[in-house]
Amino acid sequence: MTDASRFFAQTYAEARQGFVAAAEEAGLDVHGHAHPMLGKDGEPLAMDAARFGPADAPALLIVSSACHGVEGFCGSGVQRALLAEPAFHADATAAGVAVLYVHALNPWGFSWWRRVTQENVDLNRNFVDFDQPLPANPAYDELARAIVPREWPSPESDARLAAYADAHGQRALQEAISRGQYAHPEGLFYGGRAPTWSHQTLRHVLHDHGRRCARMGWIDLHTGLGPSGHGERIFAGPDDADAIARARAWWGDAVTSIYDGSSSSARLTGLMWLAAGQECPQAEHTGIALEYGTLPLPAVIEALRADHWLALHPEAPNAQRDAIRRRTRDAFYTDDDAWKARIVEQGLQAACEAVRGLAGD
Repeated sequence: MTDASRFFAQTYAEARQGFVAAAEEAGLDVHGHAHPMLGKDGEPLAMDAARFGPADAPALLIVSSACHGVEGFCGSGVQRALLAEPAFHADATAAGVAVLYVHALNPWGFSWWRRVTQENVDLNRNFVDFDQPLPANPAYDELARAIVPREWPSPESDARLAAYADAHGQRALQEAISRGQYAHPEGLFYGGRAPTWSHQTLRHVLHDHGRRCARMGWIDLHTGLGPSGHGERIFAGPDDADAIARARAWWGDAVTSIYDGSSSSARLTGLMWLAAGQECPQAEHTGIALEYGTLPLPAVIEALRADHWLALHPEAPNAQRDAIRRRTRDAFYTDDDAWKARIVEQGLQAACEAVRGLAGD
């Protein structure tokens, strides 16, 4: 798709306006779940849902964006491209598949160019049983003061993290930082102490749309891991051999998994996708996170560290604040036409494959 750039926006408000317009052009109603806070420019925020297909369709494909706020620039673009493809919707209709577009799971982070929710929570670490003891991450505890230092930049903290990687391996450092932690509310990949607004609202959406289907597919759109422009298909669901096999039958043997170590992602706690089985237990669930690469992982982690430091230091000079915010967005969104074309192409392909999988082809 040579003109893919038209689907991508420069702000959350522009992305939301474009999504609503694309949905209406496709003949879909948009149900907005209003967020309690306002966006960076005072704009209203919402998790928007638009459904193509009947409520009693035997199969449902969910395509969601902005689980990690700022990653929504990419995900929203893919959703708008799908909405603009009548042939995709025609194929879904013929296959008996409804398509649910959930735009901006974390609209606050999308608007403010942050990966986290307004509670500083990573939404994809927030789906744990808060009535039980929370998962421990002793490696993060050990590194917490280096991950989010008191000053920025902090060569001493950088050296501490490098020493950990030298001693334990780069993969161990990645897992320590990104696996999920529940003891440092100001830190990275914090899972929270209670369900966030985004968590609760997503459960309502799943309950409203997913209780009548027998089969459910889910493509959750992400950025920040892997080679630039490449969409890694990471299995998204519980550690279930049959579900992983279905995902590989639908999307190819290249589907990776955090459970067998084949993914570029570490093994994580509190995964959002587990809510599908909890809210829609009657449906056979098959999902992937479509993870598009942007910058090398060390640059992405450094951008996140700076972003979290900035959140703790509102007194930072304007020039430093602007540079950190721009660096955060660049870590999760490559504002380049060739990159966008690759993203859209792979997103359309994955969605078409999901429709065929849900149809049993």
